[in-house]
Amino acid sequence: MNATKLLLILPLLAVFAYILLLGLTYLSQRALLYPGASATLAPVRASWGQNVYIQTPDGETLHGLYSQSEPGQPSVLFFLGNADRVSNYGFLAQALAARGIGLLALSYRGYPGSTGTPSERGLLIDGIAAFDWLAAHSGNEIVVLGQSLGSGVAVNTAGQRPAVAVILASAYLSVVSLAQTYYPFFPVALLTKDPFRSDLKIAKVRQPKLFIHGRHDAIIPLSSGEALYQIATEPKEMIIYDGLGHNDLWDVRMVDDIIGFVQSQKGGTAAPPPRRDRN
Repeated sequence: MNATKLLLILPLLAVFAYILLLGLTYLSQRALLYPGASATLAPVRASWGQNVYIQTPDGETLHGLYSQSEPGQPSVLFFLGNADRVSNYGFLAQALAARGIGLLALSYRGYPGSTGTPSERGLLIDGIAAFDWLAAHSGNEIVVLGQSLGSGVAVNTAGQRPAVAVILASAYLSVVSLAQTYYPFFPVALLTKDPFRSDLKIAKVRQPKLFIHGRHDAIIPLSSGEALYQIATEPKEMIIYDGLGHNDLWDVRMVDDIIGFVQSQKGGTAAPPPRRDRN
């Protein structure tokens, strides 16, 4: 093969490789976004809470673990990260229960114990269904807590339902903006199936908001959480944990801060203090 032919073929091979990689990324994006989804319908065995099953308006059945609040005390509705399990949060349920606070942790559609296949549309339906179920069964005030992927579900739910307050841990401006960070050479804005545009929905969340983020988060950069915090309406507070990242965010400080925030919101009238860092 002479040099002229090689110069013609190499660009064509590069274009072919780019298109192939683009196609593979497009087809696999939901597997990447929802790694915790499982084909099994059996919930993971848990050491805490009561197994509950919630029906969605589009015909899915969602599994959750539920610890009931004491009379007059609020409940926390928890939307997990994309690779997490509801069975992992016995420590949170126990800490909340010690203050009389309830907890419902939801397994999204397609995740263990729940039917269906995950998508943005589906998860947003799941969030509303879970809120309505908890409102009917607890009869008390509800604080919505969303972590990582679940922060987008929490923002949408709180914008449509009367939660008294919202906690967003490792929140993002949008999934599509994160994808642009990870894949700067792809037209991700055109290809993303589940953009989770919290930036377009946060204005509807008028309740008191607590943002929590690790300074060294390598999965959802602090800058993304800060950008969402900046456009959120008052009242709002942001706590940044020095020395922590994404998967190591849960520790005694975070549990204590969540409990303190929940307890301060009784009646939905308390305004949280402004942003602060925690060592």
